Amino acid sequence: MSEADTTGIGERGGPQATLSRRRVLQLGLAAVPAVCAARIATGLLATSDDAVRAAEPAPAGATYDPSAHDWAFVMDTTTCIGCGRCVEACKLENHVPPDPELNRTWVELHVLAQDWTVTVSSPAGRDGGAPAEATLPAVPEAAVRNAYFVPRTCMQCENPPCTWVCPVSATYRTPDGVVLVDEKRCIGCGYCVVACPYGARYMVPAGDTTPKGVAGVVDKCTFCYHRITRGMLPACAEVCPVNARIFGDRKDPTSAVSVAISQKRVRVMKPALGTRPRVFYTGLEGEVD
Repeated sequence: MSEADTTGIGERGGPQATLSRRRVLQLGLAAVPAVCAARIATGLLATSDDAVRAAEPAPAGATYDPSAHDWAFVMDTTTCIGCGRCVEACKLENHVPPDPELNRTWVELHVLAQDWTVTVSSPAGRDGGAPAEATLPAVPEAAVRNAYFVPRTCMQCENPPCTWVCPVSATYRTPDGVVLVDEKRCIGCGYCVVACPYGARYMVPAGDTTPKGVAGVVDKCTFCYHRITRGMLPACAEVCPVNARIFGDRKDPTSAVSVAISQKRVRVMKPALGTRPRVFYTGLEGEVD
């Protein structure tokens, strides 16, 4: 489901060494502090209290005013360790079908070659699991410039093509910038699934249900709208052990997401499309156009 340039690095002639899981972690995760690894080893799901407070939006209060907020994510590829706990938490929180190909959020492994081409795979969480040796791409190690994990989700575009094509206006954008699907209106035509240039939507199969109990309609990430309107973090951000998913309100200049956008070099995916995503990335190389 990559939207990147996925020109195969390992398709050129000559002998090739398989890029092992160990080597990928050495390449992409060298900057991760040892304390983070320790937290993973102990099985802790949540971030530290300080990290949660730093990323958590201000309480919405008894009455939520959408016009007073401007929600956004910053995904930090320099700290993401590909543990897949965000995927697992999302599935549990939002009743996403267990099928590993059906997700509101997922994690990709991007291997950047010396010629700036990118090979993308999803070993780190299409099913919420850790990277598996068999799923890593075969890449000559000498050709590798960098390797890192990329959290993916609905981009919550300010100019979303999914809303243009819906024949019944079932998908819409809220005043606080979140694109939602009205399951009572959705007819399951799938036009929005095809129109999304980021591969962020899926059809709920027969036998499974969305949070509101409707099968046969479209589902996607909502930034955990039921949580953020009550002053809580999205489930994926809450369980991230390295605070790689920074969420907050851009209308609050002191929020974690506002600070990250102002202090870090952030980019969006596929900027040439003019969709104006509200999910920003740090450390993204070679595949933003």
